[in-house]
Amino acid sequence: MQQAKNTPPETILVAGASGGLATALVEKLSRRFPRARLLTISRTGIASPAGRHSHHSVDLSNPETITDVTEWLRYESLPNWVIHCSGILHWPNHLPEKNLQQCKDEALLRSIAVNVLSHLHLAQALAPLLQKRSPLTWASLSAKVGSIEDNHLGGWYSYRMSKAALNMLVRNLSIEWGRKLDCCRVVAVHPGTTDTALSKPFQQNIPVDKLYSPAQSADRIVSVLEQLCDADTGKLLFWDGSQIPW
Repeated sequence: MQQAKNTPPETILVAGASGGLATALVEKLSRRFPRARLLTISRTGIASPAGRHSHHSVDLSNPETITDVTEWLRYESLPNWVIHCSGILHWPNHLPEKNLQQCKDEALLRSIAVNVLSHLHLAQALAPLLQKRSPLTWASLSAKVGSIEDNHLGGWYSYRMSKAALNMLVRNLSIEWGRKLDCCRVVAVHPGTTDTALSKPFQQNIPVDKLYSPAQSADRIVSVLEQLCDADTGKLLFWDGSQIPW
């Protein structure tokens, strides 16, 4: 990835802000950009970081919230950075599928609602407010297992399919918004396996040096976004900024 000198964001929006990695991101961003206005969205409230902060409690997987989020953002500063952290892998009575027979419609639909639709709905809420000359960086936290070309193990049907769909959403957004805005960088970012509730059931086989703390992953994600250039838009990026094939 090319080095780029980017203007520090004046307003940052973090969605899915109550998760383990998102919490670390909010803390990192508030320290890295203390003068920036920080906006957060999650289904529940969060601990308010120091500085200029506004929080909105809403379930982005529900399409009825799109207008509500647009109106909330209308009275805030337009975000220069948007980082969408919402994602789900497992929940009570559901673990990633090992084979076709374990696939259930309900699991796939829930995966799509959180991993794809919550990102789509935020984009739809933000779209009417975008301004041609206002720079925008959008990052959806995705996963390497959503790469079709990189899939050599199979399994994890619902999660893989939903993340592949998210990657296509990011690609489409990069094209549409790239035509409308003078400076627009839309990417999907794989943060690596981070020590959060999402990865807990699967950490036993992960080498210690491949399991990252939330603070470490947050630091890497911010570094990637700081160094983005125009050529990076529409790509799936690893936590070190290298490209992952779709």
